[in-house]
Parts: sequence; C-alpha cells; structure tokens
Amino acid sequence: MAKKTREWTESDLAIQFGLERVFVEFPLLVEWMDATTSLTDSENTFLDKLLKFVIPRINYWYEEDLKMNFISPLLNNFVEFWHEKYQTYFDHEISAEVDGILLSCKPDFMIAKGIYDKIQQPYFHFHEYKKSKRNPADPAAQVLEAMLIAQTKNQKPIPLYGLFCIGRTFEFMVLDEKKYAISSVYDSTNREDLIQIISILRKFKVILETELLND
Repeated sequence: MAKKTREWTESDLAIQFGLERVFVEFPLLVEWMDATTSLTDSENTFLDKLLKFVIPRINYWYEEDLKMNFISPLLNNFVEFWHEKYQTYFDHEISAEVDGILLSCKPDFMIAKGIYDKIQQPYFHFHEYKKSKRNPADPAAQVLEAMLIAQTKNQKPIPLYGLFCIGRTFEFMVLDEKKYAISSVYDSTNREDLIQIISILRKFKVILETELLND
C-alpha cells in the first residue's frame, strides 16, 4: 500500500529513490543549454518593453503577479507551446505511486499529452515561486518530484525536462533514468540571459516535437 505523500527535499528524494545528481557535464543538459535563437524586430521591441516593465517590479511580486505579468507574456509571445499532439496545463495536480510511495504535486505549468483535462504523458514541468526569502519550499525537489511522477506515468522511458523560477532567476533541469542535472542560474532581468532563456525554451519545443512525442 502506498504511503502518505509528504513535502520532499532534493536530498530526501535522491536517497529514497536512488537518484544521482551529476555536477560535471551532463550531455542532455549541455545540448539543451547550448540553444541559440534570433529575435525579429518586433520581438526585440516587445522584449525591451517587457524588461522595462519587469525590472523595477519583479523583486516585489507575489506568485500570481510573477505568473501573469512576466511568465505568461514570455511564453505566449516567444515560444507558443501550441500543438495538436500535446497540451499545456496550469495548476493541475498529478500523482503516482513510485516504489510504493505516493507522490503528488501541482506544477504551475506542465506540457503533456492529454485528452481535455486528462493528463496522459507529461514531458515538461515548470514551477515558479515568490521571492526566495519568503518561500521555504525546495524548488528543485518539487520539479524532481513531478519528474518522478512523470516517469511512472509515461508509456516509455524518456528524459524529463523542467525548470524552476524564483523571482528573477531561472534554473533548468533534466532527469534521465536515475541521473539528473541542474543548470547554472539565469537572471531574467539581464537582457542577454533572458534571450538565452527564450532560446532554451524554444529548443525544448524542438526536442519535444522531434524526439519525445509518441505518434
């Protein structure tokens, strides 16, 4: 029988489920972080306008402020995760029994194959948070927990991708079987870093649509 779910830390998950964090070069993460992109004139104009609005405010925003004023415009205007073979889900709870333990979490944003509100095969998890000083939760653990749930739900073993955002900072994650890695920190108020964040998200869309999707 599954044990009651709980709030996990990254180290607790690693010990409980035999995970290994890789601190040297992790090929899947390196390939993903090497993403490049170019912006159109209109995208550059929008980016500058977005940064002008965000920079003085982002350190004071709460969760919904961050989501609606920054993350949503970023995804909708630069990445467009719209496809007939997957859907985007916001604040949908997912759960699974992993090695006899019930895991359950509610990613702020998830990309998955699904039918209407039924999530079938998750590919990407995005957790975003308030200012770090006011949030005691372990963001890496929350993404990792969602990834472990996805491994159980998925029909075949595939790498899982995700990120967590604490205010202005973004960190990206990959889990492949029992090994995972976390990227360096990107500061979204730095224009070059923000363009790289957009590049990485766009690269994931390519990875998803060319490598991960089941027919």
